[in-house]
Amino acid sequence: MTKILIVEDNDMNRDMLSRRLTRKGYDIVFAVDGAQGLSMTSSEKPDIILMDMSLPVIDGWEATRQLKVNPQTQNIPVIALTAHAMSGDREKALTAGCDEYDTKPIELPRLLEKIEVLLRKTNQ
Repeated sequence: MTKILIVEDNDMNRDMLSRRLTRKGYDIVFAVDGAQGLSMTSSEKPDIILMDMSLPVIDGWEATRQLKVNPQTQNIPVIALTAHAMSGDREKALTAGCDEYDTKPIELPRLLEKIEVLLRKTNQ
C-alpha cells in the first residue's frame, strides 16, 4: 500500500485530507510541523510527502531543502501545499526541492493526479 506523509499543522486540514486519501486506498501518516516531518520521513519511509509550507518549528521550505540534500530521503517526491497562491510561490517551492505544487483549498481530483504522476515517475 502506498504510504503518504502529510505534514500539516492545521487539525481540520489534516483530518479532512487524511480521511479523503484513506478512502482512496492510501496509508496515511502525519506530522504537525517541519521538524516532526523530517523525523517521520526517516522512521516511516513514505512513498510521497504532502508538505504544507507554513509550518511551525521548521517551515515547509526548509524541511524540503533538508529532505532533498539527505541521500536517504532525497528521492521521495514532495508536493508543496500552500494557501498562499502568490505569484512566484510555485517557483519558490520547486527551487526548494519540491517536485510539485498545489494550492489550498485542496481539489482532490487535481491532487490525486499529481500524486499518481509522481508515484509513476518514482516507480519507473
